[in-house]
Amino acid sequence: MLPARYRAAAVVAAVAWMGVAAALRAQDGQEGFRFTSGIDLVNVTATVTDSRGRFVDELKQDDFAVFENGKRQEVAHFSAGKVPVSLGIALDSSGSMTPEKMDAARAAINRLVFELLDPQDELFFMRFSSEPRLMQGWTTDRQAIARAVERVEPVGGTAIYDAITRALPIAAAGQHRKKAILLISDGNDTSSGVSVGELRKLIRESEVLVYALGVDGTEQRFVDRQPFPPRPTPRPFPWPGVGRGRQRFPPIIIGGGSGRTPRLPPPGDRVNADALREVTDDTGGRTEIVRGFSGLDEATARLADELSKQYYLGYASSEPKDGQWHAIRVEVRDRKLQVRARRGFVAS
Repeated sequence: MLPARYRAAAVVAAVAWMGVAAALRAQDGQEGFRFTSGIDLVNVTATVTDSRGRFVDELKQDDFAVFENGKRQEVAHFSAGKVPVSLGIALDSSGSMTPEKMDAARAAINRLVFELLDPQDELFFMRFSSEPRLMQGWTTDRQAIARAVERVEPVGGTAIYDAITRALPIAAAGQHRKKAILLISDGNDTSSGVSVGELRKLIRESEVLVYALGVDGTEQRFVDRQPFPPRPTPRPFPWPGVGRGRQRFPPIIIGGGSGRTPRLPPPGDRVNADALREVTDDTGGRTEIVRGFSGLDEATARLADELSKQYYLGYASSEPKDGQWHAIRVEVRDRKLQVRARRGFVAS
């Protein structure tokens, strides 16, 4: 069961989002875009790419087919092209974030908000270490976001799942129809009170896209390679654990020749890509692992490009609201293209 504070946050988010959804319906003359009872249209955000990973943004409604629990649904609402987004940014501020890492993260976030996003996009900023903390609420003031990012000081553990849990209800209350969270971290979760399974349950009741940029910094951690001690006579290669004592050998490095061997970081400092994908993939978002913080600029540019080239598909579900998980599958006519969309929702 979720901790009381997160159950309360989820309830507050649901109530807040009902008001936002009603406002959007009144503004757009449409029936809403949420999965809960009383609202007819189920909204799906789809990202389409070609075989080279390039975004495809020229498709029409007839190019798509949507299935719920294996049954094809009639698409009642379709839109393409760039629309404003409500985006929350959550930055790892744990003790592993060295000054160099933090500087690179600040620079990438500033470029994202000042240069890559649309001026209409609204943002909030959160930092997380042993626990999450909201540093700047919803705003279109880029300077306010930059000041909040500048105030972040690294300390403590890494509570990734708690941070996403805290960010979800805030993102759900954003004013724009498209809502997303971007999480940036260089490590594995070490401090959360919420498990991956508990977080996935919350995600399945939300329309928020979740993106994660995991930074693998192993390329910059090196130790000098020590030569093997001389062996006067040939002998069979000793297997670890065989004989009187275990013998340890430096890892074999293919290529290179720098004379240095990468040192793997402690487990808590390594990005757990599989765990992040468990969280992001259900939403229609994604996890991207970059090598070193120098790769953040390109990664955030790809994210901004993706957010500007997505499709909206709204359909009136023909399935009962039974409180169960309903699987969603989106297909396109051209089978060579790849489609990424949320995997389903809880029809409550």
